[in-house]
Amino acid sequence: MGLLSSKIMDKIKFPNVTGYIIIGLIAGPYCLNVLTLEAVEKFSIIPDIALGFIAFSIGAEFKLSYLKKVGKSPIIIAFAEAVGAVLVVDLVLILTGNDTAFSLVLGAIAAATAPAATLMVVRQYDAKGPVTNTLLPVVAIDDAVALMCFGLSVAIAKSLNSSETGSMLATLADPVIEIVGALVFGAFLGFILKLLTAWYTGKGNRLSVAIAMVFLCIGISNMLGFSALLACMALGAVFTNISELSEEVFKQVDRITPPIYLLFFLISGAELDITILPTVGVIGVMYVIFRVVGKVMGAAFGAQVSKAEPVVKKYLGFTLIPQAGVAIGLAGMAVSIVPDYGYKIQTIILCGTVIYELIGPLVTKMALMKAGEIETNA
Repeated sequence: MGLLSSKIMDKIKFPNVTGYIIIGLIAGPYCLNVLTLEAVEKFSIIPDIALGFIAFSIGAEFKLSYLKKVGKSPIIIAFAEAVGAVLVVDLVLILTGNDTAFSLVLGAIAAATAPAATLMVVRQYDAKGPVTNTLLPVVAIDDAVALMCFGLSVAIAKSLNSSETGSMLATLADPVIEIVGALVFGAFLGFILKLLTAWYTGKGNRLSVAIAMVFLCIGISNMLGFSALLACMALGAVFTNISELSEEVFKQVDRITPPIYLLFFLISGAELDITILPTVGVIGVMYVIFRVVGKVMGAAFGAQVSKAEPVVKKYLGFTLIPQAGVAIGLAGMAVSIVPDYGYKIQTIILCGTVIYELIGPLVTKMALMKAGEIETNA
């Protein structure tokens, strides 16, 4: 089904990832029910594996020689676009009379961007240029910033309803531990991977070791409460900087991941419950629109401050629309953190995910075409 959808998408000039999501949505439990809810649940490990490999690949973009060349621009832009989305959504919700605590928690989730769909578009069309070169490190940093924004916003939201300063400090500490723990653990595995790939000389053995390290990184991170996404990024980043074999290993890994990504987006599409779209309401519409406004404005501001190329300032923000796994995870946490608003927040984020995942890859392709980094006949 997924392979057939990619042929159809080629004909109408849409990204393959859009086809995978749409075919999954149609075949899923909320449309034709070819893929039942029970069947989808049995594939629950696939998203973890796919995101782990995506994060591992993005980690390769953090090669020090490359970062010295592009400078501080991706870091400044990542903070600006994430914080921009949070502030714009917060302000709009508060100014339209919504509860401050609810607005802060929902606004914080606006920072998260899904790297998977973006990376798939870049790879499919072999995009090259300043926007693409800046985009990949930005989406890698984005989720770390999103976790920090969420921790800070939740702490403030809790303090508005509680006089206990201790709870605020504990809430702030959680994302710090999650981020730092993930980075340290991932970096440690990067050193181990360097040693093992030097020890094993066969291509098959090196590929097996790399896959094992990614799996180990995901599994232990989930057990310890670290961000598996950040840990796998750190694994890839350290490995690419200390191993002379990294380029060869990354190429081998890239050859075996396409079917995993196809399954991931098929399952993601099947999980999208379009029946909840009518329940999103005015608040949901404001979230969907103003998160994009915040991302575009924040990215443009960050590009201006960091003196990035004009094409980056103009188009980068439009490549940051997709939102999925991390946002859904944070929305799930919101249910227990702010129970009065948790389910409302979760419904809005799930509705937003349906919209963002369907239109995000297409907008990313269009932005990269406008920037001259994808051929116009692609």
